[in-house]
Parts: sequence; C-alpha cells; structure tokens
Amino acid sequence: MSKEIKKVLYRVFCFFSLAIAIYLVIDLKVSRTLDLKMIIVFILFLIVIIWGTIDWKMSNDIIKEQQKELMMYQLYIQPMEELVKEIRAKQHEFDNHLNAILNLHLTVDNYEDLVRQQSEYVKEISRDGGNQYLPLLRISDKVLAGFLYSKIVSSREEIETIIEVRSKEIISGVSEHRLIEIVGVLVDNAYEACPKEGGKVRMILDSQYDHLFFQILNQHEKVSFEEIGHFFEDGYSTKSKEKGRRGIGLYRAKAIAEKAGGEITVGQEEIGGENYIQFTVVI
Repeated sequence: MSKEIKKVLYRVFCFFSLAIAIYLVIDLKVSRTLDLKMIIVFILFLIVIIWGTIDWKMSNDIIKEQQKELMMYQLYIQPMEELVKEIRAKQHEFDNHLNAILNLHLTVDNYEDLVRQQSEYVKEISRDGGNQYLPLLRISDKVLAGFLYSKIVSSREEIETIIEVRSKEIISGVSEHRLIEIVGVLVDNAYEACPKEGGKVRMILDSQYDHLFFQILNQHEKVSFEEIGHFFEDGYSTKSKEKGRRGIGLYRAKAIAEKAGGEITVGQEEIGGENYIQFTVVI
C-alpha cells in the first residue's frame, strides 16, 4: 500500500472519528445520557488518532533530518572533489620534479655539485608543499573532509594549517549536519582568534570507541582561567565588536554535543614556546 493511499485512509478515519464525537455531544444534550459502548469506541478512535499524529510527527522529523543530510552532501562533496583534483595535479607535478632530479646529472660536472643541487631542489619543492591536505583523503567521512577542506582554503593566507589524521574510519554519534554545525563553530573560532599577522591552526581527527574525537588548536595569547570559564556562556564574546556571535555559536555547539551524549572541553597548551587555545569535542 502506497503512502498516498495510507494518508487518504487515515484522513477518512479521522473524519469518522470527528463525526462520532459530534454525535456523542448531540446525544448528550438531547438524552442527557451517554452510551457506554459509543464512549469506548470513541476513546479507541481517539487513541488511534493520537498515535497516528505522533507517528506522522516522527516521520516528518526523520524526513527533515534526511533532507539536511542531503544538503550537507551536496554542499561539501564538491570541495572534496576539488581536493582530489588538486592532489592529482600535485602528483603530476611530483612526477615532473622527480624527472628533473633524476636528470640533474646531465647538467652537473662533479658529484659534490650534483648532491648540492639535488638537496636545494628537494628543499624548494618541500617548501612548496602540496600534500598538506592529503590526510583528509584518508577519512571515511567525505562530507566532513570536504567541509574542512573548504574552511582551510578559504582561511587567511598567512595562517598555516596542520592536519593530523589518526584514524581513517570516522564515526560519530550525531547526524552529519549536526556534526558539521559543531565542528564549523570550532573551526571558525580558531581561524578568527589567530593573530592578525598569522599563526598556526592544528587539527586532530580520530575515532575512539565509535565516537568522533576532534581537537583544534590555534595560536593565541594566554587567557585567564576566569575568561575560559565564560567561553560557553550564551552571548559571551572575547571581542566587543562581535559580542554575541561567538558566544551563541559555542553555546549552541556545546548544547548539541551534550544532547547527543558528547562533550566539548577547552584549555590551553604550550607547543614550541607558543601558547595555543585548545578545543576538544568527543561525540
């Protein structure tokens, strides 16, 4: 039986239930008595109507969640495809660099110059990079990978992003669009909080006991414990110009995580003599 036929039958059922209810009300006014059998029938009809309404509401919520999931896939699969194209292009460049290194001996007269020029060439192409996004290709959650890639490439050029992937299988306890909402708040805040002259953002992705472990750190001057304690308050912001925006984001992200049985924590860590603000979400 199709869904449309079920809907029609359910509406007919509701109509008859309403007719019985009207009949009972009229009968009560006319005879001042109520038929016990009719009352029982009406109660049964009422229970079925309530059950049907609840079932419809749950089905409608599931459909909305699926629509949001589809939107996430459509929105962030394209950046993932662009990432794959970029890696392939870098692979082609790597092949060209490798050929250049292998043929340096044709233009160099002695062994010492050959070693020196090869070392300089390798250092140069290493600085040029190209493989900094490669870890994202390894994770199973392609929507999350595409989302993080889109955030990284749209960040300020003077900010260096370092990604560490500890597990290829990324499993979380929330829907895709909820996960993106939580991670998006943390990533946006990390890039915004970096010093104007640049800095570093570090991301760690892992799965532990069927839960996502995501940690993000950004360079920032030391913050007092009192101020850290206010980070998740509704409307709190470390920037007066943006008062309300950041606080609402962190407040909502924490609420979503906790509702799903997860948690978000914040702290500070010193790496290489530099202070970092650290957010960790396990969900």
